Amino acid sequence: MRVELKRGAFTAAVNTMGGELVSFRDGQGVEYIWQGDPQSWPGQNPNLFPVVGTLMDGRVSIGEKVYEMDRHGFARRSEFTVAGQSEDCVVMELVHSPETLAHYPFEFVFRVRHQLVERGFCTQFEIHNPGKEDLLFCVGAHTGINCPLGPGERFEDYRLVFDEIEDAWSILPSARGCISGQREHMLDHTDTLALDHATFDRLDTIIFEGLRSKGVTLRRKDAGGGVHMEFGEFPMVAFWTAREAGAPYICLEPWHGCAALEGESGEFADKPHVIRLAPGGEKRLKYTVTVE
Repeated sequence: MRVELKRGAFTAAVNTMGGELVSFRDGQGVEYIWQGDPQSWPGQNPNLFPVVGTLMDGRVSIGEKVYEMDRHGFARRSEFTVAGQSEDCVVMELVHSPETLAHYPFEFVFRVRHQLVERGFCTQFEIHNPGKEDLLFCVGAHTGINCPLGPGERFEDYRLVFDEIEDAWSILPSARGCISGQREHMLDHTDTLALDHATFDRLDTIIFEGLRSKGVTLRRKDAGGGVHMEFGEFPMVAFWTAREAGAPYICLEPWHGCAALEGESGEFADKPHVIRLAPGGEKRLKYTVTVE
C-alpha cells in the first residue's frame, strides 16, 4: 500500500513494503528520491534493520547459535503496518514474528516515522524492546537521491559539502563487501568531495566514521542549490552508487553499525556500533533531508 503525504507545495509517498519513503517532490514537480532501475539499482530508500551491510558469509552468532541474514537485514523486504497517520506524517511499524525469530532471536517493535518538515522530510527510527532480554541491533538508512537533479546536468557537476572542515580517511570495503583494514585519505583538511563515477567504480562505497560534521550537502558545483542531509547522532555515514553503471543517483547513508570486519569474531555483540537496548527500553535516531 502507498501512503501519500503533503505539506504546502511539497508531497511525498511512503510504501508499506519496507516502510520506506519512495518519493519526495517540490512544488515544481522535481523528484528528489531515486525511482529505481533494475539496470543499476532497483532500490530507492530502504530502511536497514537489524543489521547494516554484509555479514561474514551471511551469518552471525547470537548466544550459542548461528543465524543467517541477508545484507542490510530483513526490514527492507518486510510488509509494515500503518501505526499512525496525518496529512504530513505516517508511522510505519514492523513487529517480531515467527519468520523474523527464525533469523533474529529477539522480540522487537521497529517503527519508522516519516514527517514532512519545512522544505524537506525527517525520518525517525524508533526501536522498542518488549522482551525480557537485551535487544541487540544495528540500524541505518540508504537514501537514494537523484543526481543530477536538473536537465542537462551530469553526476560530475555535483559535490558533497560537509558541515565542517574534515581530515578523514574512508574505510574501504573488501571484494566481498566486508570492511577491510585499508583506508584512503578522502578529505584532506577540506569540507568538499567532488563526485565522479570513476571514484565509485574503484572504491564501491565511501565510508566515514566519527566525522566532526553532523550533516552533508549534495550541491551543484557552479549554480548552487541541492539537498542537505542532517545525520545527527549516527556515528558513520556512507556514500554509494552502482559500479560501472553511470547511474544518475547517489545514496546518502547514515549508519549505526556497518558490514562485518575482516577477521571479526562473528558475534553480533562485538559488531561496531551495535546498540544494546534493555528490556522495556526505546532508542530513537533520526535524519532530515531538506532542499536548499
